Amino acid sequence: MTITSKHQRKPKYQPNDRERLVLDQVENPRYDRQIINGLDPFINATAPEEMQGFYSADELKELQQLAATERDVEARMPVKITRHYFEMARSSRALQRLVKASPAETANLDGDEDPSGQLDYSPVEGLLHKYEMALLYVISTCSAHCRFCYREELIARKDVAHTDGTVKKKGLAQLGEVTDYVRAHNAAVAANDGKHPETGRPKLREVLLSGGDPMVLPNSKLAGWLTALAEADVEVIRIGTKELAFYPQRFDTSLLSMLDRFHEIYPDVALRFMVHFNHPDELLDTDTDGNYIAGENGRLKWNHSVAQAVEQITARGWISVENQSPIIRGVNDDPDALRILQRTLKSAGIENHYFFGGRNIVAYKAFNVPVETAWQILNESQQGLSGVEAHARLALVHFKGKTEVATVTDEPIPGVAGTENGVVVFKVLRSPQDASSRGLTAIVGRNPEALWFDDYDDRVIIDEAGLFNFKRPQRVPIPVSTETSQVSHQALSQQSAGSNRAKARLTTAQRKRYEELHKHRTASTSHNSPG
Repeated sequence: MTITSKHQRKPKYQPNDRERLVLDQVENPRYDRQIINGLDPFINATAPEEMQGFYSADELKELQQLAATERDVEARMPVKITRHYFEMARSSRALQRLVKASPAETANLDGDEDPSGQLDYSPVEGLLHKYEMALLYVISTCSAHCRFCYREELIARKDVAHTDGTVKKKGLAQLGEVTDYVRAHNAAVAANDGKHPETGRPKLREVLLSGGDPMVLPNSKLAGWLTALAEADVEVIRIGTKELAFYPQRFDTSLLSMLDRFHEIYPDVALRFMVHFNHPDELLDTDTDGNYIAGENGRLKWNHSVAQAVEQITARGWISVENQSPIIRGVNDDPDALRILQRTLKSAGIENHYFFGGRNIVAYKAFNVPVETAWQILNESQQGLSGVEAHARLALVHFKGKTEVATVTDEPIPGVAGTENGVVVFKVLRSPQDASSRGLTAIVGRNPEALWFDDYDDRVIIDEAGLFNFKRPQRVPIPVSTETSQVSHQALSQQSAGSNRAKARLTTAQRKRYEELHKHRTASTSHNSPG
């Protein structure tokens, strides 16, 4: 007699005949990203000789002194870089700041392990359904690692407090569970006059593949997600990626052929690449003095590999490409750099979508630019741009939703206390569930040092959006396996308490440092491709 358990692994997702028309033609080449994982190859001089000077001896010594302590930089975010990005970064301080570990990262470990309350909206493991669209964690790594990464808890595989009273690593989305959820949600919407009876959300017609970076997946797995979501009646699929910067050679004929075949079989499904260029040094060539090279028509010369990849994607009119980037201290907090970036991207057919103020992740104070400074930088960068080049807005991601920094003023509002030095106006752009807060505003007195909303708590003038009296919603339970360890409500509340939570989490990371770092390293000399 066969005994089954409710915790038994679900059957593997089985693609149908239409999906097979795409999947059976997919090629899966092995990509040689020449990745360097961790600091050890630099410390032990096992990295390629020309890369060994990327960190100075003093930098490595200081980082080694922090190893296996609460300030262990690699425990916070594993070190990882591709050969292509090294070549771009070796003459760019901005790009070095983006991928090189620094002791400053762990000098202050304040921050939230679940910024913007994402896990409040995770009805299925690895799926976030906060807005009208859904986001999927389909992989937990990238070809290289940004030091300011907003998914540091996922990339570093850290234990975080979940909504069901457990502490565990974030899980990845599974095809069957995700497509079942999409179908069930949309059936409930269709049966209730176009709105979900519990959340008020419309049809789930748009899904973002994220992680980590979906473009690290082999073509077969990427195609599996595309076809399965298309079969579940998803109308728009986004792919969030920084691979155009980290390893543009990924956009080869095998990938493009798969995308073309997908479009042939599913012509009504729109595809959007949400790319992540932070600085023009990621896409432009420079001379020996570090200056950009102008062509005959005044356009700046692109790096050949990046240009080739961008041209192939943008040439497919059924694919839209949009860029979004945070404004990060020491990386791109420069109006001239942002102006060049926006102009160059638009000239190549890439739209400028958002610039973000830094999130309040753990250790955010090492990376975030003050809110008002970020607004001023972006505003100055868009002076001299045409209307179509200057579409990007500055947004912060609040529990209440994606919120634009609409304006920062210098003049007081006559007769209104607290506005003597001017005000900041916030406007909610995207609101959870039924989007009831979209368009609402908050006005606060200025604080030039403010890095996050809580730095304005004592300066609120008007808050119709509820940004400063926000209470998190009733959390949605997540299915939990029997292997998940249970924790008491007392332990959870302790872990939720600001710096105590950060300290407890880093202690776990410290204990598991070598185990976790090893997962991000290859079996040999630490500079092979993940395949």
